[in-house]
Amino acid sequence: QVQLVESGGGSVQPGGSLRLSCVASGIVFSMYVMDWYRQAPGKQRELVASITGGGSTSYAASVKGRFTTSRDNAKNMLYLQMNSLKPEDTAVYYCHTWTFWGQGTQVTVSS
Repeated sequence: QVQLVESGGGSVQPGGSLRLSCVASGIVFSMYVMDWYRQAPGKQRELVASITGGGSTSYAASVKGRFTTSRDNAKNMLYLQMNSLKPEDTAVYYCHTWTFWGQGTQVTVSS
C-alpha cells in the first residue's frame, strides 16, 4: 500500500519561508520521479517541481529561483524549500508520484 504524507505547511508573511516534507512508503522510493503540485482555490492543480531518483530537478517558471526540491532516498523523504513566498503561492501543496497523491498541506501567504 503506497502512502505519501506531507507536512510542514502553515501561514507565513510575504517574503517568508517554509519547508514542506513528504514521507513515502510502499514504493522503492529511489526509483521514482517525485513531484510537488499545488492547487489554489478555484484554480487547476499545477506542477511546481519535480526531482528524479538521481536528483535532477525541474521547476515551474513561477517558482524557479525561489523554491528548491530535494530528496533523501535513504529516508524515503521528499522536501520543498520555499523562500521569498508571495501571496500567489497560497495553495494546498501535494506530493505526487506515478498515480499516487498525498493528502496535501495548506500553505497560506498573507500579511
